[in-house]
Amino acid sequence: MYRGLLVLASAIVILVCLGGVYAWSAYVPPLRATYGYSSTQTQLVFGTTIAVFTLMMTWAGRLLPRWGPQRNALLSALLFLAGYALAAWSRGSFPLLWLGIGVLSGAGIGCGYVAALATPLHWFPNHKGLVTGCAAAGFGGGAIATAWCVDHLLAAGVTLPRVFELVGAGSAVVILVCALALHMPHRAAVVHPPPALALSCVLSQRLFWLLAAGMWSGTFAGLLVIGNLKSIGLEAGLSATQANLAISLFALGNAAGRITWGRLYDRYAYRTIPASLAFLCATLLLLSLLHTAGIVFALATFLIGFGFGACFVLYAAHVAARYGAAQFSAVYPLVFLAYGFAGITGPLVGGWLHDWLGTYWWAIIIAALIVAAGAFLSYTEPRHTEFSP
Repeated sequence: MYRGLLVLASAIVILVCLGGVYAWSAYVPPLRATYGYSSTQTQLVFGTTIAVFTLMMTWAGRLLPRWGPQRNALLSALLFLAGYALAAWSRGSFPLLWLGIGVLSGAGIGCGYVAALATPLHWFPNHKGLVTGCAAAGFGGGAIATAWCVDHLLAAGVTLPRVFELVGAGSAVVILVCALALHMPHRAAVVHPPPALALSCVLSQRLFWLLAAGMWSGTFAGLLVIGNLKSIGLEAGLSATQANLAISLFALGNAAGRITWGRLYDRYAYRTIPASLAFLCATLLLLSLLHTAGIVFALATFLIGFGFGACFVLYAAHVAARYGAAQFSAVYPLVFLAYGFAGITGPLVGGWLHDWLGTYWWAIIIAALIVAAGAFLSYTEPRHTEFSP
């Protein structure tokens, strides 16, 4: 039990480091001020990070049974370090910064995420929802820690390239240390792992497409909001300080939601998926009331983060429940690809609609309609799957 708790704690710390990707908006003002980047360029880096992260998960997940979680996590640390080092040494070259943060660090996040999320499931097979929620909460809350570090370093006069160096090196060292504690329980190590399900088998199942559709609709809306949240707050009449606080509230709700929805999954199973999407839809409609007082805006951003956090717990827990822990690392990354697609579409659609219509209201309403469609599609769960775990 103690070894299992050590594995879980190490996985959470790794995910806290990798979850700094959600603090990307903290880098946007200095990138624009220092290098003259446009908003589109900064969002392209963020979207590329999310997309590469999910693509790398697919490859790393299928390697996990052969490589083991330690090697995956070690590769994650090296890629993450290389990406931020290249960004620090880019001297403002957008292609180099895009390659470093978007591609290399995104690949590192994918390797570490699947190892840190899958390994605790083998130690606590009877608490899939809670364990997944606790681990994923680290990723959701990582934005708070990273944003705090970045803001304080910049306020202290540290240059942006040096900030990239410190964040990259500090995160990589922590991931390397925690990777040493990641290992499967003895019972999982001695049993020969079954071969991963064929891609054609997974893609032929209705359950897979329902999970992917739910994942995409929820993360599309969440990423649209978090990618443009500060601008949405300023449009609503908030001060810059209040808009920055909204980012932290979103991250707090994201972390709290991952734990809470995990507990709810352990009790209500699949029914929590359409319920979480309906909840997210309602909170988006609350945010659409942009003329309301700051306290309503703060509450709405916290609740949207809370609903967004469900996307990273419920689908993972249900894949583990229906496909088995042995197939988790092969199947879940395929579902998670929907998140990568949302990373490209969500923030950019929100920015494009604002440029076209001059307001974020329509972007939020469209996001709410997409989430409502996802809730409707996922309302009925398939009663069986066509495979033998």
